[in-house]
Amino acid sequence: MFIEIVTPDEKIFEGEVESATFPGTDGSFQILNHHAPLVTTLGKGDIKYKQEKQKEVNIQVDGGVVEVIHNKVNVLVEKLVSE
Repeated sequence: MFIEIVTPDEKIFEGEVESATFPGTDGSFQILNHHAPLVTTLGKGDIKYKQEKQKEVNIQVDGGVVEVIHNKVNVLVEKLVSE
């Protein structure tokens, strides 16, 4: 599935991934290939995604919105949390 993660200032990542996990406002959730359409909000926590044959990547965020439609995941993040 294709995922795009953006903030108001920059594009953080775009590309094909095997899975993605998000910090939902009501608990974490995972999106896999061909997931049903969905729009939901994010809370503070880690977005985790894994590309084929690569290590999992973690991005800490302060909130945002996720939209899943036609095997594409659009992630609008309010801001990144400094590590």
